[in-house]
Amino acid sequence: MTRVSREARGALERLEAELAQLGSACVAFSGGVDSSLVLAAAARVLGPARVVAFTAVSATYLPEELQTARDLAAGLGVRHVVVETHEFDDPAFTGNPRERCYFCKRELVAEMARVAAETGCVALVDGANLDDLGDHRPGMRAAAERGVVHPLLTAGLGKDEVRRLSRELGLATWDAPQQACLASRIPYGEPITVEKLQAIAAAERVLHELGFRQCRVRHHGSVARVEVESGALGRALEARETIARRLRALGFTYVTLDLEGFRSGSMDEAPDFETPGKRAASGGPTSAGAEA
Repeated sequence: MTRVSREARGALERLEAELAQLGSACVAFSGGVDSSLVLAAAARVLGPARVVAFTAVSATYLPEELQTARDLAAGLGVRHVVVETHEFDDPAFTGNPRERCYFCKRELVAEMARVAAETGCVALVDGANLDDLGDHRPGMRAAAERGVVHPLLTAGLGKDEVRRLSRELGLATWDAPQQACLASRIPYGEPITVEKLQAIAAAERVLHELGFRQCRVRHHGSVARVEVESGALGRALEARETIARRLRALGFTYVTLDLEGFRSGSMDEAPDFETPGKRAASGGPTSAGAEA
């Protein structure tokens, strides 16, 4: 069994103590930093036979993320169940309100509960951590309705500690970029379509190919707003002609670089009156005016 340093031992013990009392666990597993640590710790303390990795797939996630999840689950020796979710059948999701994540998570957790029942898992578990408490996370409400357990959160672990502990345990995901649903790149109130998500995925794939690890392409209709880490802004400017040419080839008319750089949840920065429906109702600026 992998040994960890004295500094990391306390964090690991707290996490494993939270997991040990569950008996068995169905873990919501994206293959990202947080869920990978939870899955690895659950396999350590409960044993691989009492753990199921649950991965939901749809147009809202990059296809390559699934292969990463498959490889990680196989390496841990746990059963991996992949289920296609159907959030696009729900107008409450595709309409893209500020509570969008609630409707998506509600669908996901319902499928997860079904898989848990079929595989004999007692607990539903996810990778929410302490830092998530400060964000707009309506999906947490859907998780609470189904009794989903958050062992990282209850063990008092934030993102930095999750990464440190993941590194100590030898997980390849310890320095992986933050993941997020592709729908989070579309402004609230603008309808979510498969075509928009495909354009976003292709645009971010371009940035990854150019060496930008942590990045987002925000979809503002004909405008692609590119976010890269602050330290990579200079490199993005140097590559601006290539980035603009390749993103225009994907259907965007204009390509902009956000000078504030990458920041998780930047779409939450817009006040309510800037969402299309509320602009019209309040007599505030139109989308054209706001874009200009």
